[in-house]
Amino acid sequence: TADIADDQVTIAKLNATGTASSTTFLRGDGSFAAAGQGKTRNLIINGSFNVAQRGTARSATTQGAGYATADRWKNQWNHLGVTATETVTALATSDSPYAEGHRKYLRFALTGAGTAASNSYIELNHIIESQNIATSGWNYTSSTNYVTLQFWFRCSTNQTFYAHLQSNDTTVQDYTFSFTASGNNTWTKITHTIPGNSNLVFNNDNGYGLTVRIIPFYGTGYTNNKTLNQWAAHSGSNYTPDMATTWLTAGASTFDIAAVQLEVGSNATDFEHRELGQELFLCERYYYRTVNDGATTNLLGLTIESSTLAAGGQPHPTRMRAVPTISFGSGVRIYSPATSTVTFSLSQNRCGSSQLSASLNMSGGTAGQSGSPFQNAGDAYIEVDAEL
Repeated sequence: TADIADDQVTIAKLNATGTASSTTFLRGDGSFAAAGQGKTRNLIINGSFNVAQRGTARSATTQGAGYATADRWKNQWNHLGVTATETVTALATSDSPYAEGHRKYLRFALTGAGTAASNSYIELNHIIESQNIATSGWNYTSSTNYVTLQFWFRCSTNQTFYAHLQSNDTTVQDYTFSFTASGNNTWTKITHTIPGNSNLVFNNDNGYGLTVRIIPFYGTGYTNNKTLNQWAAHSGSNYTPDMATTWLTAGASTFDIAAVQLEVGSNATDFEHRELGQELFLCERYYYRTVNDGATTNLLGLTIESSTLAAGGQPHPTRMRAVPTISFGSGVRIYSPATSTVTFSLSQNRCGSSQLSASLNMSGGTAGQSGSPFQNAGDAYIEVDAEL
């Protein structure tokens, strides 16, 4: 066929045919979607591991559970017979993901050879809000419509590992696939395309939607004869096929993950690099911690209501997923003209999804005066949590 002349391709003509325009972008399946979707095509928040408000390291011998380092990553382990750590670490210029613009990765590390037991587990978890899947553009009940997961990983001792996706609404469904590295201590890029299924349900709400797990090791209490690469009803004793113990028992093993992306379409596109401010903003829907910038930092405006009670509030950085819990670091004290510096305790959490608000028990206050929680020692912050 003849080539199309350059002057015959115009934005107006593309708009007229509905094929593409300056306000569209190309999905991984070759279709076009609104440019607004392109700005957040990665359904994984903080897949870059650039945001770590809680800290960058955790170590535990018996159990590591819950959120501790990289935002939105609920990583956990137990019954490994050895101390494990998770850290958010800088990539070296020689690391393969670095060349793609990545600067951080998350590492699991064992301090020695672990011991496999039926209830052993170590896993990375990312939980996507249900409405983010429901409105993503993925026709998730169709077996011919897809999402694609990609990530970089590196392990000190190679074996077959598994990734597991779990829908959490109505009839819970599981999908598991295997992956391996190209060699020990070698960065390997993993890409896997997942079809929809007629049994999938994702409510258009703020609850648990899709859980993405990356699994270095599960004991036999969680594994059996799982069929790979297809959706099936959830089984808490059959997440994956039985796993080799090679990585766990090798001694001082490491398992590294970088650049996790889940997107609508059957092909992996380039990783969506979001600015740090945008990534932080997305994370703050689920959790934020006030930044301690030194001894003069006021963390919250207060009004002293009586000699024993103070109250205050301010807007959250963004509307949160749900009404959050709040807690204060041990280094926070209340300052007021009458009391100078006093300790306090939380009397009542008055937060809404858009407003940080609390009543605080104190002593020696003068009604009508202003006050503020501030840094008195190093561990000074307000923690606001609406995580899944």
